[in-house]
Amino acid sequence: MPTMPERETAGLRARVDFDIVSENIDEGAKVLDVGCGDGTLLGHLVSNKRVKARGIEIDEENVLSCVNKGLSVLQGDIDEGLNEHYKDNSFDYVIALRTVQVVLNPKESIDEMLRIGKKAIISFPNFAHFRVRFGLLFKGRMPKNRLLPYDWYDTPNIHVLTIRDFIRFCNENGITIEKHFYLASLERRRTFLARIWPNFFAYFGLFLISRS
Repeated sequence: MPTMPERETAGLRARVDFDIVSENIDEGAKVLDVGCGDGTLLGHLVSNKRVKARGIEIDEENVLSCVNKGLSVLQGDIDEGLNEHYKDNSFDYVIALRTVQVVLNPKESIDEMLRIGKKAIISFPNFAHFRVRFGLLFKGRMPKNRLLPYDWYDTPNIHVLTIRDFIRFCNENGITIEKHFYLASLERRRTFLARIWPNFFAYFGLFLISRS
């Protein structure tokens, strides 16, 4: 599973999604972060919420960074499944920030997250954002901007989805959306426009989900 560069380099203070995750996790909970990067979020949750933290990360350097921070991280790929590692309901929360769009089988990955976790926190870039739409409409090329900083030939994003797509996916697959957050950027919370028309104005969607 590719590692998103933002997970590796962004400071915690500049990551609104990290703050939202922290606010929506119970103190002392058992947490698994899928694609945990260098462990910045996990380290914050351990320090501030006293969670029992585990991580999965494919990049060896990031795994070493996590270990150096005293975090328990497994080098692995969610596309290969988690059956051999974790039993049902092993965690209170499974976190996957900007991960579902880069895995080979998003449905299977989400099913696995909700099998081993009582709840999951998932975020992804909204490919229906107006900048993406206008880039295709007026330039006739795949957009390259803050939301999508890659060329078409080197992007880790292999599945494009929108906020509406994800909501429909949850409805069709018996998944409960407990909370949702629509972010205008990773530096600030919801703006008025993102709140009233998230599929057009939100850069990112972040959802707390569960399965009955």
